[in-house]
Amino acid sequence: MLPVKLYNSLGRRLEELEPLESGHVRLYTCGPTVYDRVHIGNLRTFVFEDLLRRTLRFFGYRVTQAMNLTDVEDKIIAAAISAGVDIGDFTRPHVESFFEDLSALRIEPVEHYPRATAHIDEMIAMIEQLLEAGYAYQADDSVFFRIAADADYGKLSGIDVEQVRRGERVQSDEYAKEDARDFVLWKGAKEGEPEWASPWGPGRPGWHIECSAMSQKYLGATFDIHCGGVDNLFPHHENEIAQSESANGRPLARYWLHSEHLTVDGEKMSKSLGNCHTLGDLQDRGLPVRAIRYLLISVHYRQQLDFTFAKVAEAERALKRIDDMRFRLAHEPERADDAVPVEAGAAAFEEAFASALADDLNTSAALGAVFRFVHEVNGMIDRGLPAGARARVEGALQRANQVLGVLDAEAWTGDAGSAPEAGDGGLSDAEVEKLVRARSEARAARDFAAADQLREELAGAGVVVEDTPDGSRWKRS
Repeated sequence: MLPVKLYNSLGRRLEELEPLESGHVRLYTCGPTVYDRVHIGNLRTFVFEDLLRRTLRFFGYRVTQAMNLTDVEDKIIAAAISAGVDIGDFTRPHVESFFEDLSALRIEPVEHYPRATAHIDEMIAMIEQLLEAGYAYQADDSVFFRIAADADYGKLSGIDVEQVRRGERVQSDEYAKEDARDFVLWKGAKEGEPEWASPWGPGRPGWHIECSAMSQKYLGATFDIHCGGVDNLFPHHENEIAQSESANGRPLARYWLHSEHLTVDGEKMSKSLGNCHTLGDLQDRGLPVRAIRYLLISVHYRQQLDFTFAKVAEAERALKRIDDMRFRLAHEPERADDAVPVEAGAAAFEEAFASALADDLNTSAALGAVFRFVHEVNGMIDRGLPAGARARVEGALQRANQVLGVLDAEAWTGDAGSAPEAGDGGLSDAEVEKLVRARSEARAARDFAAADQLREELAGAGVVVEDTPDGSRWKRS
């Protein structure tokens, strides 16, 4: 097994992955704050984390992953109050749409999806540890983390602690704090807001303590990898480290991975610019989700990705090159007996693909290997397909697709821009095969009028028929 190297934000260097438990990686990924439908910038991070998970599994690791759902937070509370509903009723449809988006993008389900509101007891227990150790203090009916007590604060982000400012999620004039840099662990109750009982009176947890408590419950006090978007690096991940390591006296995570920002047409996403797209928005425009996933993985996770509709169209064309080769491969008879060329080509592809992924998930290099292989296989088909080529090529592509998740067009049937399923005005594969056979029979009987009529019927359903010396073959346009 190739050694997997990952860029660790903690220390800002490339490091070889060495899990705490041999063959088993424990992974924590920051999930959504469920006050709205997630946008494509969020989805880029979730697709990157899915790519990491799939890559680890590709290299033979067992993965235990937890992704939190933040279902109590300032924005959620304000929106729920404005809507006149409790936070459970408010967040439910956003949680459902989140999982719908994950499913549409073929993001693998993880082992644990803990919700903040179900883990209040664990948060209270960690806050009590911090108070007892002197890292936290009570002010009125709230509790704060004392940054000055943590000599290591800033080691992830490299920020100068003297320059730390209060975060957006806590207005300093709302709470009496020793130091404006300190962050809240427990917020005292306010009228009309949800609350839970605690040793410090009714209230609710701060945002940062949620991840610290939930990651510890499902992965242990120390685990292997913590992921998120680069926007979470400070203050959220820095504060997670401060809380968890101060409470437990041991490292929180050994490797920290962060995906870069996504822009749209060169601009930062914002609702005022009208470019804060959700996956649903893009589907309503008829953009195929398969091409969107391809675009999201085509640029290395540590590089900014500029999302444009033109790039989605480029992704469609790139996928079509793969689909066309596989169509030719499926319908071309194997003629030559020499299997050496295909074996050598497939083995070289698999080695290049694996090496790219082992190099900090270098997806651009991995996709480059895919397209070199596609070109090579097209050349084999042109020269005469060697014996055993079909199974060997398909096997190599299927293994690559365990990571990429976009190479198998049939798995995306029903996706916007893909082949229609039976019953939605299109033809099923079985119906297409029946019509193609009927057309072949009509041509053999020299009933060209009937053959032309069948061709037109197939064309109207988006099916192109190609006549070859070895018979007719078809594909969806």
